[in-house]
Amino acid sequence: MLDIAKSNDVLTLSLNRPDRRNALCTEGMGLLRSALSDADKDSSIRVIVLTGVAPAFCAGSDLKELGGLDIAGLCAHEAETASVARGIAHLTKPVIAAVEGYALGGGFILAVSCDLVVTAANARWHLPEVLNGWIPPWGLGALLARVGPVKARALTWGAEPIDGNDAHRLGVADALAAPGEALATALVLASKLAKLPPEAVKSVKQFYEPFAASEDERLDDVASRLFAQDCESAAAKSTLARFTVKA
Repeated sequence: MLDIAKSNDVLTLSLNRPDRRNALCTEGMGLLRSALSDADKDSSIRVIVLTGVAPAFCAGSDLKELGGLDIAGLCAHEAETASVARGIAHLTKPVIAAVEGYALGGGFILAVSCDLVVTAANARWHLPEVLNGWIPPWGLGALLARVGPVKARALTWGAEPIDGNDAHRLGVADALAAPGEALATALVLASKLAKLPPEAVKSVKQFYEPFAASEDERLDDVASRLFAQDCESAAAKSTLARFTVKA
């Protein structure tokens, strides 16, 4: 569910649920939370890389797991996932996302919650939530910090997916890699960061944290309330019925 590999002073965390397209589930997010926390406390680790095993970085929330929940339960579940993503900003060490295949919904937001993002040129990025009838319930502050409100709004409407080239051009991603090379590119970037004085790297992250993430918890609360409201609409109920979420 989560593969952990250390090479010198770089730790690589790989989402590993290929049968569910690396969808975010309760157990997996708990493992990710613990792994990130442990890595932040480990003085031998200077940079963390987050990726997913083939075929994708992450397809978003696990709708199969969510299927038996009512709307309140759904909101509570997503709030737990949100707290893990928000926590990345508060770590003392850089976290780099390496995206191949696709980053959809919560997978998109988890990636942009990282400090740096490397995307394969042919990766597919998409926020499909509005098409389903609701606002993404968390993480929009991270997208807002990256691309600004006008671009973030257009991406959140998600009328159509974008590829890695567009993600890089828009600022969703920081570095562009050839197809199949996102992880290798991220590891090269990680090794360069790991060679910098760790105290200074930590100070830079802490200095920019208020600008990048200070409003994230409040914004997640607003989005969660709007999400619950949206779930009462006819479009949302039609979507929810397909995976048996209780309205």
